[in-house]
Amino acid sequence: EVQLQASGGGLVQPGGSLSLSCAASGFTFSSYNMGWFRQAPGKARDVVAVINRQGDSTDYSYSAKGRFTISRDNTKNTLYLQMRDLKPEDTGLYYCGGGRVYSYLAGGSYIDYLGRGTQVTVSS
Repeated sequence: EVQLQASGGGLVQPGGSLSLSCAASGFTFSSYNMGWFRQAPGKARDVVAVINRQGDSTDYSYSAKGRFTISRDNTKNTLYLQMRDLKPEDTGLYYCGGGRVYSYLAGGSYIDYLGRGTQVTVSS
């Protein structure tokens, strides 16, 4: 059974930081490009950041660039997202997901596996 369990969300004040983790099991983690996705209330799911299988290539949404860092540890089957200088518009349910084709994943499509999200709320 494929499982992607995201954790680390919470309530944080604007300007604060959070670190998300996503523990993967049930598939060959190192064979998949991985990404973080966000869905705000009433909005479509957006791509936040993606990383390739080896972990040496990344892409970020315009809003995440310079503030968020995606990384992975293939020895631990874990995906990470470090977020700093958080803004209210970063609020949403953050999901981790994996796909075989990097460009498709970066565009938010052909996500083979998508886990349950962790809520991030940025508010004063």
